[in-house]
Amino acid sequence: MANNAETTEKIGLHNLSPAPGSHRSRRRLGRGPGSGLGKTSGKGHKGSMARSGHGGPGGGKPHFEGGQMPITRRIPKRGFTNPFREEAQIVRLPDLDRVAGDEVTTETLIAAGLIRAGQGPAKLLANGEVSKALTVKGVKVSASAKAKIEAAGGRVES
Repeated sequence: MANNAETTEKIGLHNLSPAPGSHRSRRRLGRGPGSGLGKTSGKGHKGSMARSGHGGPGGGKPHFEGGQMPITRRIPKRGFTNPFREEAQIVRLPDLDRVAGDEVTTETLIAAGLIRAGQGPAKLLANGEVSKALTVKGVKVSASAKAKIEAAGGRVES
């Protein structure tokens, strides 16, 4: 038994090969009339299936609707998307218990794992209650959250 295990080689990426007869070489198009796929390379003469970027296993051209006006041109265009928009990272009041100390800044929120660095400014919202007096510095605060922080004996500095 031990003798057989020594002679059998383990299967790995270095010694894999396809089963005999299962692998065909790819079609080499446009290699002369003797290949059977020369000149037009099996596409025939003219028409959409002979054009580059049309037909084939992936379908036609993206957004091409057979000559009908494409939907991206049919629908009305309205509004404006601001490319510089910054989405605020929301922090709820009960989550502030995870902040070490009684001072809430962007750095202490990142250290507590409540927000991520470089993902936009933080904003405190008034969901829940504040359990201790906190000093909030340099963080956006909603009006109702500010009222709850001040009611708990804390203060908000801009």
